[in-house]
Amino acid sequence: MVTKDTALQDRAELLAALASHLCTRTLSQFAAESRLDGESLRDALDRYEIDYAWHVLGSGRLRDETVSLLQAKLGQPATELQRARIEDVLTLAAAEQSSEQLMSFDNDVAEALARLLCAQHERKLSGEAIAQA
Repeated sequence: MVTKDTALQDRAELLAALASHLCTRTLSQFAAESRLDGESLRDALDRYEIDYAWHVLGSGRLRDETVSLLQAKLGQPATELQRARIEDVLTLAAAEQSSEQLMSFDNDVAEALARLLCAQHERKLSGEAIAQA
């Protein structure tokens, strides 16, 4: 049985783990990298599809990619609870971002979150199987 405490603990665990997978940079960092690559900042922003981290994390594009990856990993459609959890964690992660942080849509956030959700799903199924035995 999932208690409120367990759900909050799972949420906090997901958020912390997701935060460790974020690759953000400030505008000045992107500019310095662009200069080293011999391109303009505009070219780099366009090429890597860079936007504010809060915008990338809160995008439907990232949410939909995460749902799709989760479904592929589980081999079944995502439940409404799983979809809500993805939305919740991405919204919280977006809210935690500084307004100065930028990130690219080309990252492994969706893959990492899908993997973390699968691990939680497996632990839940394992716990249910043990409880029924």
